[in-house]
Amino acid sequence: MIAFADIRDALTPKQSTQLFDVPLLYCMMLLIGVGFVMVTSASMPTAERLFDNPYHITIRHSMFLLMSFILFWLSTSAPMAWWKRSNPYLLLLGMVLLIIVLIVGREVNGAKRWIPIGPIGIQAAEVAKLFFFSYIAGYLVRKREEVQENLKGFAKPIAVFTVYALLILLQPDLGTVVVMFVTTVGLLFLAGAKLWQFFALILAGIALVVGLIIAEPYRMARVVGFLEPWEDPFGKGYQLVQSLMAYSQGGWFGQGLGNSVQKLQYLPEAHNDFIFAVIGEELGFVGVMSILMVFAVLVFRALLIGQKALKCGKEYEGYFAFAIGIWFAFQTMVNVGASAGILPTKGLTLPFVSYGGSSLLIMTIAAGVLLRIDFETKMATKQATSRGGKR
Repeated sequence: MIAFADIRDALTPKQSTQLFDVPLLYCMMLLIGVGFVMVTSASMPTAERLFDNPYHITIRHSMFLLMSFILFWLSTSAPMAWWKRSNPYLLLLGMVLLIIVLIVGREVNGAKRWIPIGPIGIQAAEVAKLFFFSYIAGYLVRKREEVQENLKGFAKPIAVFTVYALLILLQPDLGTVVVMFVTTVGLLFLAGAKLWQFFALILAGIALVVGLIIAEPYRMARVVGFLEPWEDPFGKGYQLVQSLMAYSQGGWFGQGLGNSVQKLQYLPEAHNDFIFAVIGEELGFVGVMSILMVFAVLVFRALLIGQKALKCGKEYEGYFAFAIGIWFAFQTMVNVGASAGILPTKGLTLPFVSYGGSSLLIMTIAAGVLLRIDFETKMATKQATSRGGKR
């Protein structure tokens, strides 16, 4: 039986002189490359119909890719001390952005989620999500004993989360709230919160999500469509039925790149939330599993970076890396699960792959932060080793 240590050793370069995590960088670049190809393939029919140019969405995606690489470089260059020092201010900035979007935000499909900045729109919740995770990591460093010993320390980050969640739900965007909740719970558990508090929070979160679903007819319709999509294949269950048909036509090796039928105006959001169904149809089971393996390695490396940082005494960096790893893992799981009919439909992008400018920009910043954490951890380890050797 393969042990966790064996998997870790297989994915960890032996005696590497690199001061950054090479597997993580390769995974990110591979997913971005796959995303560019699949967004181009899946968006051409929609772009032709809406803009009379089959490459319109591809051109916009390329523009966001260029910006994301610039932000990636900046995030790898920014010292983690800046993030640690600035996280309370970033939290307030995220809150301000969530308020601004409710006032001047652009409405798309009944949701006010984008702040218009020239020809592009920035999704405030994506930015706020990263800032919130930075704050939680900083809080756990400052108040770790309080979190472990009494309810007050546990309740404070939940109160901050509640304010963020209420602002995001006003857009409305339940999917982002669920991602933030799961990541927060995961971090509190890793920080050593008592089990009864942990389980009480999970039960309260589940109850709240169920209540929010029941309160809004469109959310209830999504759940009903998810449970019995074939009862109303041209109404509530239409999107999921078309997605399942895409998977069913993929077989082992797919129909071939560019040969998807469902993207031809049958499957809504084929280049966005449901891009994985198009991947399944064009690249088949082998393509789907290959991409999921890349995501698994990406998440594994993120968690490993967090573990190394904690061992090196860099608690803030460790918790921040854990938050990013949990975020990537859960958002991938929800996106893939929704398109495969395992989970109810939620408007969450597939990290690095789906079309979505704000998501791509923030995800690449988060990946840059992971590389920076790994760099600083390795530098600290080398310095400690050098000092030890001189004695």
